[in-house]
Amino acid sequence: MHKILKASEIHIQNITQLALLLWPGEDYETMEKELLRYQEDSTAELFICEVDDQVVGFAHVQLRYDYVEGTASTPVGYLEGIYVKETFRKKGIARKLVAVCEDWSRFMNASEFASDVELSNVMSAKFHEQIGFLEANRIICYSKKL
Repeated sequence: MHKILKASEIHIQNITQLALLLWPGEDYETMEKELLRYQEDSTAELFICEVDDQVVGFAHVQLRYDYVEGTASTPVGYLEGIYVKETFRKKGIARKLVAVCEDWSRFMNASEFASDVELSNVMSAKFHEQIGFLEANRIICYSKKL
């Protein structure tokens, strides 16, 4: 049986380990500090899924007040990141984590919810579409050093 909970500071180490699977190449200490900062940020929340007292997934939601592609209001609840360990996928955990993030966003007076996916992440795009997201736009971002 799995439980969805609001994360607390004791979960940060587990969330950091999962976040590094989601965003490989990030530094552990930097990621941990960032996740700890969300614990103090009233416009952000972290949720976890526990199975037998083991953290098997997390979701990070945040309010965005700047323009969000495909939306017309502010603030917008934004799914900043979600990850479920591979062996626990296809059990509805990610869907439940997103539902809790949506509920939190409504509680925080957001009337819209958004997310983004890397163009190459076909699996994540498929998941987003399966849970009711509609594609708003596709972009390729560029930068150069000055």
